[in-house]
Formats: sequence, C-alpha cells, structure tokens
Amino acid sequence: MTKDTKQLLQKEVAEMHWKHHLLGSIEVGIIVLNRNFQVMIWNEFMENHSGVAPSTIRDKVLFDHFPEINREWFARKSDVAFELNTPAYIIYEQRPYLMCFPSPRPVTSEDEFMYQNVTIFPLASLSNKIEHICVVIYDVSNEVASKRALAEANEKLQYLSQHDGMTGLSNRQHWEHSMQSEFARLKRTEQQACLLMMDIDKFKRINDTYGHSVGDEVIRAFAGVIKSCVRQTDIAGRYGGEEFAVILIDTSSDGAAYVAERIRKKFEKLTIDIEGQTITATASVGVAEYIPNFNSTVEWTNSADAALYEAKSNGRNQVVLARKS
Repeated sequence: MTKDTKQLLQKEVAEMHWKHHLLGSIEVGIIVLNRNFQVMIWNEFMENHSGVAPSTIRDKVLFDHFPEINREWFARKSDVAFELNTPAYIIYEQRPYLMCFPSPRPVTSEDEFMYQNVTIFPLASLSNKIEHICVVIYDVSNEVASKRALAEANEKLQYLSQHDGMTGLSNRQHWEHSMQSEFARLKRTEQQACLLMMDIDKFKRINDTYGHSVGDEVIRAFAGVIKSCVRQTDIAGRYGGEEFAVILIDTSSDGAAYVAERIRKKFEKLTIDIEGQTITATASVGVAEYIPNFNSTVEWTNSADAALYEAKSNGRNQVVLARKS
C-alpha cells in the first residue's frame, strides 16, 4: 500500500467516523430505505427508542419489524418522494406516530407512546435516480404535552369566567349573556319559555345566627337542589347573593310552576348538617312566562321579580306566577 493510498484510506475512515458520530448524536430518528423498503441506515435514536439494533434490521423489510405501519398507506406516502422527487410529511394530528415507541418520559408523561412528526424525502443517486428515501422521525411529545396543558388551562379559565365559584352554576354575567341569546331566539321563534327568580328566605338571619360559613353551605345546598330539578338545556345561574335564576326552555307556565314547586318542596325538606348543627331553610319563587310583547330581557326579569316580591310579601316559602299584562 502506497503512502498516498494509506492517507486516502485514513481520510475516508475519518470521514466515516464523524458521519457515524453525527448520525448517532442527532436527536431525530434517521432511516434510509430502498424501493423494497429494506433498511439501509438505522441510527442510534432509532435503536434507543425501538430496542432494535442496526445489525438486526439492516437489509430487512421495515414492515416485518413494525407491523403497526400500514404498508399500503406508507407506500403511497413514499411514492411522493420516489416518483415526484418531493418530500412527504406526516404530522401527529393526522397520525400520532409512525412506529409505536414507548413514551420517552414515562414518569412525567400521561402518554404511553411517543408522538411523532415524520418527513420522507428523496435521496438521489449519482445518476440522479431516486432509489432511496430518508425517513426522519421527530419526537414531538413535549410539544403535544404543552399544547394539551395550554388547552386545558384555557378550558379551565373559560369555565371559571362563566361559572360561580361557590355553586358551579353560571355566574350572573354569563347567565345574562345566555338570557340575551335565548330572548333573541324566542323573538324569532315565538316558542314557550319561563323565567324563575328564586330567593332563600330570611337568609340574613341565617348568616347572623350561624355565621357566613353556614350561610355559604345553605347557598350550595340550594344550588344543588336547583341542579337536580332542571334539565341540562335549561339556563340556571346564581343571580347574586342568595338569589338564583333559571330559564326553563320550551316550558309553559303550568310546567314551570310544577318545576318551581318541586324545587321549593325539595329545599324545604332538606336538612343541612354542618359544624354539629342541623339547618333547614325555605325559598320563594317568582315565575314569569315569556310573552311576545316583552321588548327586552329587563321587562321579563321585572315580571319574574314582581312575582317573587309577591311571594315574599305573602309569607315566603311559596311559588307565585306573574300576572300577564
């Protein structure tokens, strides 16, 4: 071996070494496949996450080792690179993974597998023919987890912005917004609906006698009764303090009176045990049916409020229907 040949060989070995080191240290999966989908290159990332050594899979058909890959589908994706000389992309939103690798963070992640984005791009030979493709696998599990956490946080914030923290019912702002929407719908359709305005009787005396913590429990208990008596399609909210409001969708005045009486009786019979004391309370309810000549939600609310005031004035713990004008 001549000195020049030896130097050339050493140079080639050195180049092979750094190329091998690059393939091993890069934090993405690298697979090179021929047209028969036999594995030509399988880097360290792939070995670490699949548990399959390069010596085991080299020259083997990829699908024989990874049956979760649909061969027909993958062949169609690869044809874009082989025949059109154009990269093809697979994102996790379309397909969570190409190969089902275990989650890279099994302790901190709630996922059992690694989410992956994949790029398939053509590799041209010296004759400019596409005889191989390179499959690059990106671990996007952190990105997926971050997006999920952000979505959950936004969902929680939206819930908190719309619901009363004590009772879980709609807060007043969201309830009034929902009432405006329902009022507009009723104006268009002229369907039936009724508004209930409800108030816990002598609530100030409860607070003064037992304390605000007990008063809060009474409010929660009344909210629980309301939830148990109305439908999911109805619009229930905490109007303020000890006052609550419900719009009963597609409900006549007779039907609304029945629901209101059911709420009143159920709350009257309820016993609230707290801090070694047993508390009972009652509620008054005003019912106002929607009528087409209401010009605003304020008129509808005032009608129900007037009926509630009448129930209070007549001795409390009763249901009063508003007079139709």
